[in-house]
Amino acid sequence: MLRRRPSLLIRPELDDEPLHRTLRELRPSGQLHGLGAGGTRPVWEPAAHLLRATGRDWDRRVHRVSVLARSLPAVVAQRWAADRPGDGDALVLRACVETIRAPAEGHAAVRAAERTCLRAAEACPEDPTPWLALLSLMYSCAVPVKDAVPVWTEAVRRAPWHRTAHHRLLEYLSPRGHGTVPDMMDFACQAAARAPHGSPVALLPVAARVELTAHRQGESRFAALGASGDWNEPRAVQEIGVALKGWFHSAAAAHAEAVTDLNVLAFALTRAHLPDEAAPVFRRIGRHMTRHPWDLLPDPERTFVYWRDRLTAQRGN
Repeated sequence: MLRRRPSLLIRPELDDEPLHRTLRELRPSGQLHGLGAGGTRPVWEPAAHLLRATGRDWDRRVHRVSVLARSLPAVVAQRWAADRPGDGDALVLRACVETIRAPAEGHAAVRAAERTCLRAAEACPEDPTPWLALLSLMYSCAVPVKDAVPVWTEAVRRAPWHRTAHHRLLEYLSPRGHGTVPDMMDFACQAAARAPHGSPVALLPVAARVELTAHRQGESRFAALGASGDWNEPRAVQEIGVALKGWFHSAAAAHAEAVTDLNVLAFALTRAHLPDEAAPVFRRIGRHMTRHPWDLLPDPERTFVYWRDRLTAQRGN
């Protein structure tokens, strides 16, 4: 009898099990209705415990706060900030929630979200998270790149090789954002060239090339026809090599969004027809597929499983 492979795990928390447990604890809770009236503990307590445990791991803190802000009802952050007005963690989460919601709510909400970000930055002066929340707000409001860069600089001054900070600016510089292809590619290549060995920033040029593929697919069908050729360029192969040597094959500890980067790298390796290099990447990914960048291909889940199973079976499990 054939053994069925476990189903894919496609989730915003990626492989962060403490975050996954926190989300499971909060999502089904009846306390979310009526702001936890009659409950034995505050509705926000699991989130507070998680962020306290995260401490000064800025990489994982940004990931956890971002996922919490997008996954939980806004009432959790609002109640926490109301119950604990001087709590920096509460302010940071509320800032992230407001920056997500404010652009759709109008100018007054945007200004209020900006003030909340600055209050959070004052309450947590060493934390890059409020500055990255503010950067996301500026992105959503189409603030010019030249005005956004100083905010990004505040974040990386606190965490110099912060993976998410570099990807947020890459998104800003993308032609799908508020920049141009040369802006995006130059930033990615320069950052990767300066990154210390083992830093996931080494993957930034590959991520930029994925973004270029997405941009071209969005332009027109004709432009999309040439997108696959981008992966056969010598420069693309060189960028993938830098990512493999500078990050994947290093002894660096896994960072919070390693699953995302592994999926980007596996996607690039399949596009560039480098199956031998792709096999160990897929083995490390296992069940943890991310929707992007596989959503650039027809039938993303089936395509991912096809490549993963074919390459890991051929090259030893």
